[in-house]
This record gives sequence, C-alpha cells and structure tokens, in this order.
Amino acid sequence: MLRWVLIFLVIAIVAAVFGFGGIAEGAASIAQVLFYIFLVLFLISLIAGGVRGWR
Repeated sequence: MLRWVLIFLVIAIVAAVFGFGGIAEGAASIAQVLFYIFLVLFLISLIAGGVRGWR
C-alpha cells in the first residue's frame, strides 16, 4: 500500500510541474488518504503483534 502512496505522490508532483493543477490535487488527495489507511493498518498490526507476543 505504501507503494501506491508513493506512486500517487510522484504523479501529483509531475502533474504540478507540468501545470495540471486539478490532476495534481486529485492525486495528492488520493495519496494522502492511502497514507492514512496505511498508517492505521500499520498501528493495528503493531498493537496486535505486541499483544500476541506478550502471551
């Protein structure tokens, strides 16, 4: 999932450089949403791994 975040971030940067503001804004917002989803899933897996490791 982090790979998709980086892909959309690169698309947003390239689109912004070439002047496509709408595409850049859309790609950046998609990258932001995917990053937050990745962050939540990462924290859940850390907590689950910690709880499982304590038993």
